[in-house]
Amino acid sequence: MGPEPTNPSSSDFERELRQALERRPAPPSLKGKILARRRLEKTERLRHRLMWFQRLAACFVLAAVLGGAFLWRSAVQRRKGEQARAQVLTALRIAGRALSAMNAQLADREQDAK
Repeated sequence: MGPEPTNPSSSDFERELRQALERRPAPPSLKGKILARRRLEKTERLRHRLMWFQRLAACFVLAAVLGGAFLWRSAVQRRKGEQARAQVLTALRIAGRALSAMNAQLADREQDAK
């Protein structure tokens, strides 16, 4: 058997493949572009981390404000409850004294009537 007939499309493919695999020097600006892109990606990562840190800090501040507001409100309600309790006790003391005075007057009248 002799050599196979050469197919023009096959030799074109081989030539293109050799050209594609051929070693070529990098363009002079490639290193600068790669480093610039790397710096940009690093800056974006740092910005992203900072953004998450800020969000986390904002959540902590919001939780502290809400917790403080809850504690303040319960302190106000407790204070109002204590004031209402004191007012009720004062009213009961006044009513007790008035009843005692009325009972004393009734007892005096009963004694006078006898």
